[in-house]
Amino acid sequence: MSPYRYVALGDSLTEGMVDATPDGGFRGWADRLAEHLDAQLRAEGREPLEYANLAVRGRLLPQIVAEQVPQAVALRPDLVSLVGGGNDLLRPGGDPDTTAALFADAVATLTAAGAHVLVGTGFDTRGATLLRRNRSAVGIYNSHLWATARRYGCSVLDLWSIEALHDRRSWGEDRIHLSPPAHATVALAALDALGRNAPEGSPDWRDPLPAALARARRDVWRDDLRWGRVHVLPWVGRRLRGTSSGAHRTGKRPDPRPLAD
Repeated sequence: MSPYRYVALGDSLTEGMVDATPDGGFRGWADRLAEHLDAQLRAEGREPLEYANLAVRGRLLPQIVAEQVPQAVALRPDLVSLVGGGNDLLRPGGDPDTTAALFADAVATLTAAGAHVLVGTGFDTRGATLLRRNRSAVGIYNSHLWATARRYGCSVLDLWSIEALHDRRSWGEDRIHLSPPAHATVALAALDALGRNAPEGSPDWRDPLPAALARARRDVWRDDLRWGRVHVLPWVGRRLRGTSSGAHRTGKRPDPRPLAD
């Protein structure tokens, strides 16, 4: 039996920011999902998983479709995860209907190539300081994604519904990217979406985080000021200049290979 091949497509979420590794790279939910799948395949007596990750931070959906989808098709994967469009909806004039139509075209291309597609929805941004204004657009976008998934027989990683992600502690210091524990939660949700069981002893990804301890108001203000200076101002500057944090970058794992390689 040939090795099972998984290719991850997308932006910073799938690249793994800010789930840092000791060598200065990023791990992230897709890497963690690959680890779970590899362990289960080996337990079934199958060949090790072959895994590629083509995601690049800052990528808009047209870039993902133009750059990453053809690469994925050429790799002849069994499974493709596609999570994107959030950066598009943050741009002025970002349209959820147009973005979702492009997403559907990408899914059609991938499924026609023989891949099973894991579709990732957008997050519920109701508690996000910087992204809250986009909640309605994301909700419309997600409705389209669910329809696309039904049409093409895709699995759905429903990021909107994960309770733990509604808690600020699930987000990194920049409040835009997931924390390492949240990446682990998303990987378990993805595993469940694919119809596979979580490893024994894993927490239930459906559970919310335990209640947080109250914080002094001065500490909250101090953190908010630092967040604005260190993260918001550079983010706004990139938007005004039309630049991306992922400029000149390529996918961190372009060739499908076993995780041990």
